[in-house]
Parts: sequence; structure tokens; C-alpha cells
Amino acid sequence: MRRFSTSVAWGFALLACLLLLRIGLTVAEPTSPMLFGMSEMPGNASQPLRKLLPSVVSISIHRTVTQDASPMNASGGTPNASGGTPHTERFYGSGFIIDPSGVIATNYHVVKDAQDIEVTFHDGTRVPAHVLKATQLIDVALIKVDVDHKLPAVSWGDSDKLQVGDPVFAVGNALSVGISVSGGLVSGLNRNIMDSPYDDYVQTDAAINHGNSGGPLVDANGKVVGIDTAIISPTDASAGVGFAIPSHSARDVITRLMQYGWLRPGWIGVKIQQLTPDMGLALGLSDPQGSIVANVAPDGPAAAAGLRVGDVIVRFGSASPSDERALLRAIATAPIGQDIVLGVLRNGKPLSLKVAVKEWPRSSWDRFDAPVSAVARHYNVPPDLGITLASLDAANRAQYGITLTQPGIVVTGVAADTDAAQRGLARGDVILEINTKPVAGPEDVQAAVDQARAQKRDFVVALIQPKVSKLPGPQWVALRITAN
Repeated sequence: MRRFSTSVAWGFALLACLLLLRIGLTVAEPTSPMLFGMSEMPGNASQPLRKLLPSVVSISIHRTVTQDASPMNASGGTPNASGGTPHTERFYGSGFIIDPSGVIATNYHVVKDAQDIEVTFHDGTRVPAHVLKATQLIDVALIKVDVDHKLPAVSWGDSDKLQVGDPVFAVGNALSVGISVSGGLVSGLNRNIMDSPYDDYVQTDAAINHGNSGGPLVDANGKVVGIDTAIISPTDASAGVGFAIPSHSARDVITRLMQYGWLRPGWIGVKIQQLTPDMGLALGLSDPQGSIVANVAPDGPAAAAGLRVGDVIVRFGSASPSDERALLRAIATAPIGQDIVLGVLRNGKPLSLKVAVKEWPRSSWDRFDAPVSAVARHYNVPPDLGITLASLDAANRAQYGITLTQPGIVVTGVAADTDAAQRGLARGDVILEINTKPVAGPEDVQAAVDQARAQKRDFVVALIQPKVSKLPGPQWVALRITAN
């Protein structure tokens, strides 16, 4: 779990809203999770939740690890005892359909470094998926499944209307036993769990466990008001202190990812931190409110507007941000190109400065947030072949020792006890051709398999450059594409 140990909010203004959640730290004694059967849902929530369930999915991936999965991670992994030896484990998480075309929202950490992604629907159907868009910093990912029919999408709720004490439900693949529902209350709002400078979590005592990551937090009307992501617990299980990205933040992030391919946050070029009571006394302020400026980028909009180090920002446009996290979120979500009036205290005297919000410089932003191209796009091609493939990029070439001039695609996983495994395919092998046609991406293999199946053939033939071989050069391998 990525964690910020300082209260200083780096803010050459990032994006806004939410952020990463993974699984939190140890604090309270564990309490029994309130698990409800569908006939036991309090109030009138049972029917809306039943309607929601077909929109919630289980997600499983394979990931190479060198040690046991950390309890700080909200996705569930299979236990192992192999210590520091690299090995592949299966991890589980949750997601929910946000578009009938097959777009599913989840957490970034659920699909991070996935060798393959498989989605299981409410009716038990399993299909492969790939990463569509993602932001590591905000811990949100969008994955895509390709099916021949429309899927039931969730309805969003308004997290801004949540109040402490409102009933909410966490829905997801808890502890990998299947989609489960747990009920509880909103315990707190705008929580800061020190995951990022922008924390704005909804806290709930609805049980969130390993495997719940990426699942929806819903209100009594069955509308999604958050993405379940983190817990604080002295054990690996829920202790009744769970956190969800609020829907207003999640929707903003998802919209930006779909529209721009990245978060494209607003930027004014400042570093700020919360003004503490002691700082206020030192500055002679009777009411120590606002955020104090710690640095101003010399070439940024704030500098051009006349903002100085030591100024205290108390207003951003028409809003008075409650803390530095709220100010950073306001900057990040402000419309690019819009002029915003800053209310500032300088030497105790108020003044107004007009600043033009610019787009965060993309080259600089990518240092904070891994570009989506760094997220492996893998295909299960096809499910019963038991192999996963990826295009050859710099990371794959380095990982498997593949030269820069080598064409083809790389095998990133081979399931045990499959035809492909029995015929000698292994991780790191490169597929050069399929049915005598060169391949440039995993989709080419899928197309060849689909065509062969349409022609009622039992096999495809692949030209393989083995990672390890007794004989030099590539070799042809026949791969069975029928179920038997």
C-alpha cells in the first residue's frame, strides 16, 4: 500500500478526488462482519440489491510474486510457503459493470501486473478481460470484456448526499467465496488515511475483506456511492473500519480516463500544506484557516498571478476548501483554461488573485502516475487453451531476455495440465506466426483461433521461438483448440 508519511500535500496540483486505497493498518479489535442473506436485508434494500447483483463481477488474475501477499493489499491471494522464490499466484478482486458494452470498473491494484484477467459474471459465465484505461495514483482501473450481448450496468448514486449513519452495503467477492453482500452504516466522510494528499474516503463498518477490492459500495436504493478499496484492521479480515472511493470522485476519474486516456488534472504550480494553529499564531492570524503556500513554480500560472510563498489560500473560486486536500482536489478538477479567483491572506491582509488553470504537463505527470501502457494488456487466447499472451514492449523484452529486433508476441503464462503445457509451451516463448501468418499482437492469435473453429478444425499451428531449447531456431507446434 502506497502511503504518505507527511502532512505536506504535494500539489503542483494533482487530480483530484480520491485515491488509492489498498488495505490499511492495524488499529481496533476485530468485530464480526454483518453478513446478511438476501431475505434479511434491513428495510427495503433487499429488492434493489437483488437487481444490482448481475452488475457485480468477480475478477481473478495470475501475478508473479516473490513473497507472500501483503495483508495491506485488498485483493485476495492464494497462500504459499515459498518465501522469496518467484512464483505465480492467483489473486481475486471485484468489479462492476459501468457500460453495457462491457466496460467494468475496479481498483488498479486488483489488476496490477496481471498475467491474465478473468471475469466471472453472476450466472457463472467466465470470460477473459483486458485493461482498457488505468491510473495507478488513484487506484482506479477500467477493464473490458468482449461479449455478443449488452450487459446490465449499475446506476450511480450521489456520494455528496451521504451522511453519517446512512445504511450502505459492500458487494463483492469477499474472501473469494463468491459475490457476497455485507451491510452497515456510513461511519465517517472525507477520511484521510494518508494514502495520498487527496484522500477523501467514505468510511463504513460494512464488512470489506480481501477480494472486495474494486466492488461497489451501494446505498439502500441499490445505487453505487463508492468503490470499496481499503480497510484498517489488526488482522487480514475486516474489523469494521473500511473505506471506499466516493462516487463523485470515481465518476470524475472514470470520465477523464475515457475521454483523455489519462487524468488530465488542472495545474497552477503550487505546493501547499495545511495551516496549523501554531503556524497561524506565528503569522499573527486570529483564525488559522486555509492552506499555506510552500513553493511556487516559477513558470506556473500561480507565479504569473502573483502568488507568493507564505501566502495563505482561504478561497478557491466560490468555495472555501476545508483543508489542503480539498484545495488540491478543487485545483485538479477545475476546468482547464478557466480563470479562478484565489482568496489569499498576505501578511494578514486579504487580497484576490486571478489565476488561469492549465493542464498538468503530461511529461511531468507520468512521473507521478504510471501511464496506462505500463499496465500489461493480456489476453486469455482462448480460455480453454490455457495460455496468456502479450505484445512485445520494452518491459517484456527486458523481463524475458528478448532482443529488440525479435518480432512476434510473448507467452506470459501457461496453465498446468493443458494441451499447451503438454506440448511444451512455456513463459518467455515467442510466437512468430499462427497458421503461417505473422502475428503482431495477441488479437492476431485470437482471430486465427476463431477462424479455425469456424472451419471446424481441431488445431492451429504456431511457429515458436522457445525461450529454452536444445536446438537453435524456431519450431512449429500444433495447438489443440477444441475442448477435448
